[in-house]
Amino acid sequence: MAPFDLATHAARIDEDGFTIIEDFLDAPTLAEVRRVLGFYIGSHMGRNDFEGTRTERVYTLVARGRVFWSIVLDARVAALCQHFLDDGYLLTASQAIEIQPGETPQPFHYDDTFYRLPRPRPMVSLSTIVAVDDFTAENGGTEVVPGSHLWSDAQLGRSFDITEPSTPEIEHAEAALAEHARAVVMPAGACVVFSGTLLHRGGRNRSPRPRCAFSNQYCRAWGRQQENFTLAIPPEVAREMPERLQEILGYSIHPPFMGQLTASHPRKALAPDYVSPIVAQARAAGARLPE
Repeated sequence: MAPFDLATHAARIDEDGFTIIEDFLDAPTLAEVRRVLGFYIGSHMGRNDFEGTRTERVYTLVARGRVFWSIVLDARVAALCQHFLDDGYLLTASQAIEIQPGETPQPFHYDDTFYRLPRPRPMVSLSTIVAVDDFTAENGGTEVVPGSHLWSDAQLGRSFDITEPSTPEIEHAEAALAEHARAVVMPAGACVVFSGTLLHRGGRNRSPRPRCAFSNQYCRAWGRQQENFTLAIPPEVAREMPERLQEILGYSIHPPFMGQLTASHPRKALAPDYVSPIVAQARAAGARLPE
């Protein structure tokens, strides 16, 4: 594996909004990803046009198999997160996405749209999408609008609130964006890394086969995470994870005290004998609490 050139990849994100790490997963890791996803893919489709009515999603992927622990902590991605998001960055989303044949294009969006800060601005989040199957222009590979990460609110021209119902005006704007979009073509095991301010979408799957991928997204230490990992991941699973992974899931403090747990470090909640200070102090005062 060639040494990772942080400066080159960071410059591509600065200029175009995205970069591709071609050799992100080796063959044994990719095979293990496919094996684990085999237990979960095939359960249900999305609930709306954004999730995709012919698209399957597996949320909280980081807790589904140990192979995803090391992927979330990948040193190359960590270097890009440190470069763009600074100290204390968190994992904000972790999901698998399989686009079935016949799926329509996803609406264009940018991943940190819910941080209501005026554009242009630095990114609040950094996203990765890893190809489990080859990405092509025909099978629903991700489409990006190069340079759109630098656009102002005025240049965007409209809201990209994913809860907004479609209108003829929005459909016209989507078609205009599609003229500038570029399909991310990459082999299985490659990873596209992009700014949370970059316009992108899952493409139309015109092929006869599904297209599978997974996405880990990271945010600045002060940003609210999309997924509430400290509740979603059972403590007995989180307890087994590496300390660094626990930290970026939310078992950490951003100085001076953001994320504290009743004035203590949140990692204490993972101790097998942990009792909430609220419960302990209430019992000590004579309160009768449910067991």
